[in-house]
Amino acid sequence: MRTSRVSSSAYAHAPGKWYATRMSIADYQDPARCPSRRPSLAEMADPTRALHEGIDDAIRRRGVPYLHPRDRTVQLDLLGSAAMVAWQEGKVEFAFMQTGCWSELPQVYARYGTETTRALLEWVRETERAPGAILTDCGMQATALLFDALIKPGAHAVMMRQVYNKSLKYLEWLCQRVGAALSVIDDGDHEALRAAIRPETTLVFAETFTNPLVRAQDPAALGSVIKAARASGSPGIRLAIDTTIATPWSLRAPLLTIPGVDVVLASGTKALGGQDRDLWGYVASSDLDLLNSLMDLQAMRGGILDWRRAEVIREGLAVAEQNFRRRCFNARAVAAFLSRHPRVERVFHPSLPDHPDRAAIEAHYVRYGSLLSFRVEGADEPASRRVADALATCVVPRYALSFDGLVTKVNHHPTVSEYFTPAPALRRAGFDRLIRLAVGVEDGSDIIACLNWALWHGAALTDDELRAWQAARREQLGLAPA
Repeated sequence: MRTSRVSSSAYAHAPGKWYATRMSIADYQDPARCPSRRPSLAEMADPTRALHEGIDDAIRRRGVPYLHPRDRTVQLDLLGSAAMVAWQEGKVEFAFMQTGCWSELPQVYARYGTETTRALLEWVRETERAPGAILTDCGMQATALLFDALIKPGAHAVMMRQVYNKSLKYLEWLCQRVGAALSVIDDGDHEALRAAIRPETTLVFAETFTNPLVRAQDPAALGSVIKAARASGSPGIRLAIDTTIATPWSLRAPLLTIPGVDVVLASGTKALGGQDRDLWGYVASSDLDLLNSLMDLQAMRGGILDWRRAEVIREGLAVAEQNFRRRCFNARAVAAFLSRHPRVERVFHPSLPDHPDRAAIEAHYVRYGSLLSFRVEGADEPASRRVADALATCVVPRYALSFDGLVTKVNHHPTVSEYFTPAPALRRAGFDRLIRLAVGVEDGSDIIACLNWALWHGAALTDDELRAWQAARREQLGLAPA
C-alpha cells in the first residue's frame, strides 16, 4: 500500500526541512521544493516496484547488472559515469598502447560486445593464438570489415582466383568505388604473387581450402612471400587467410603462428556452428592496430554478434568439432568412392593423392574438410544439373546451399553460385559442370549408396518425373505447392 502524503504544514513549521519519515511520491512533484532524501522505491507505484525489484533480484542471481528481470539485455546498469569513463580510458589504452583489442572491454552496449560474446572471443583468441579478435554477425561481415579497413584510395590488393565468389565481387566493387586496384592470381602460383605485389599493396587475400575446387593454400609459402615484400618496399602489406572450410581443426599449427600471416578470418556459420542454425564470423590478428580499426568501424555501422547466438555457439563448440571430424571422415570415404567410379570424370577433394597441392596438404593439414565437387563423365551442363536434382530425390542428400550442417547437401554449382557467369568464363575458372557435395554426419555408406544410384540412373529422369517427385514430396511434408 502506498503511504499518504505528509501535511503541507510541515513546510510552515520547518521551512526547507523535512522532519517526517514517511512521505509519498506526490511530495516530490512540486517543482518549487523537494525533500532532501531521495525518493524510495518502496514509496513508488506497484508496476514500478515490481519491475525494478525483479531486475535487482535477477542481478543478485546472475552477478551481472542486466536491465531485465528474466533475461540478458543489450546494455547494463553502469551505476554511474565512473564505469563509462573507465571504459573509454580502456579503449584509448588499447588503441594507442597496443595492449589489446577493445572488443575485450566489459559490456556497456551490445553493439560493441556483450558479456557472452567475450567468452566466445576468448575461445577464438586461444584457438587462433591471437592477441586479439572481433566477432561478427556473419562471415561476410568479417570479410567486408577487413576489406573496408585496408582498401583506401590508391591502395592495391591481390586476391586468389578461387576465393568465395561474394568476397571477390565485394572487393572488385570496393576497389572501383574508392579508386584502388585489384590483381587476381591463380591459387598456388607464388611467382605470380611476387610479381603482382606493388609498393602500395595493402592486402593479399587467400583461403585455406577453396570452394568449389578445394585447392589448398601453403600458408608458410605465402607468409614467406609477404615477409620478403615487406623488406623490399611494401611495408603496408598484410596477408589475410580465410579458413572457413578447413577450420582451425584441420591445421597442424594455428595460422597466426606462421611468420608472415597477419589475419585469420572465418565464417563460423559453417563448421564452427555445424548445425545450420546460427550465422556468425570472426577476425583474429596479431595486428592490434588493425583490429582496433575494425572495431571502430563495426561500432559505427553495426554487425556485432548478439549474445543469444554467442551463448549457443560457445556451448556447442565441442559438439561442432565432433561433427566436423565425422564429416571429414565421411567426405574422405565419399571422395575415394567417386574417384573409382566409372561414371565420374573428376573429383576434387584434398584427401585424394592426385590433388595439385599435395605437398602443402601434407605439410600443413591434418583433416581435409567436408566439401568436395565432381563432374559426371560425358555430362554437359544440363545433364550435370539433372544428376544433382536426381540425387536430391534420394532424400538423404538435400538440395541446399552452403555446407557443414548436419545433413549432406548437393547442388549444381553453376546454378547456385555462378548463375550469371557466362559459360566461357565458367570454363576458364574450372567451375563448369560441377556438382558440389557438402558431406554431412549421416552414415557414409548411405551417402555412397545414394550417389551410386544417381550416377547410374539419374540422367534418365525426365523433367516431368523430377517435377512430379518434387510436388509429391512437398505434399508428403505438408508444404505449400511451389
